[in-house]
Amino acid sequence: MSTLPTRSLGRLEVSAVGFGAMVLSPGVYGEVDDERGLAALRHAFDHGAAFVDTSDGYGVDGHNERLVGRALRGRRDEVAVATKFGFNLPDGVEPHPFPVGFAFGELAVNCDPRHVRGYAEASLRNLGTDVIDLYYPHFPDPQVPIEDTAGAVGDLVSDGLVRYFGLSNVTAGQLRRAHAVHPVQAVQTEWSMWRPVDPELLAAARELGVGLVTWSPLGAGFLTGTVDRIEDGDFRKNNPRFDDANLAANRDSYAAVREIAEDVGVSPGQLALAWLLHRGPDVVPIPGSRTPAHIEENLAAARVELSADVLARVDGALAGVAASGGTLLG
Repeated sequence: MSTLPTRSLGRLEVSAVGFGAMVLSPGVYGEVDDERGLAALRHAFDHGAAFVDTSDGYGVDGHNERLVGRALRGRRDEVAVATKFGFNLPDGVEPHPFPVGFAFGELAVNCDPRHVRGYAEASLRNLGTDVIDLYYPHFPDPQVPIEDTAGAVGDLVSDGLVRYFGLSNVTAGQLRRAHAVHPVQAVQTEWSMWRPVDPELLAAARELGVGLVTWSPLGAGFLTGTVDRIEDGDFRKNNPRFDDANLAANRDSYAAVREIAEDVGVSPGQLALAWLLHRGPDVVPIPGSRTPAHIEENLAAARVELSADVLARVDGALAGVAASGGTLLG
């Protein structure tokens, strides 16, 4: 098994690049079978991904968590496990609409404290483990004070079911309010070359000593430079940035970044991940892939050093560039 440099998300030590498992459930990036998903997870673990991110809402009936649980058998101590809750609602749990910029317009969430322990117990069963290393509400519930959700997770920490509390897709104000109830170790947020981080959230996280887990660090695959069109059955069909016109415009806008990657001798995806890692020692991207070669390529970005001149070139290429197609959250 290979090892990668490590980073700290608050008090939790993880590999500098983790693995986002969402891509391994059917209907996300097209069809995929469990054997291919298991092979991808095991390949990631073998090549140094000591941090895996999943959710009770990925796939049907906890599919993604169960897949991760199968891959963890016999090697649970090697990998820090993060999962999210409040997005897979059992019968009888009221859905609370959370607006998003996808074509379907909103998601259904519920982070009421009455349900949080049940969510965690289901995730523990799915994952085949007795403790979750990092537990996040997937989205802030617009009908439940975030302090109440934080308190419910804090109870799970006290009872030994969860090691650390995280937040996902929140504002700076929500982070501060939750942290005042129970210490937050990490905040998960979209951040990449085509989605700048909220500067207020970044400032609050660093003031509080909270690590940043960056989801979609490759722009849902766009920043690899290999996406020409999206096929039916791919979740990205719901993302306006990937319709034919916006995708073409975005490819033109980011051509200069791809040229820099070629000059440096890395892939466009590696440049995108290394650029994020150079934003600070508290940043941990979680790219996902089904392909062994791409998994190795992503994880190798943890060792890519970018000079100040290269970083300045990248920042110059990104200056004034905004991805066509709007934003998905916030």
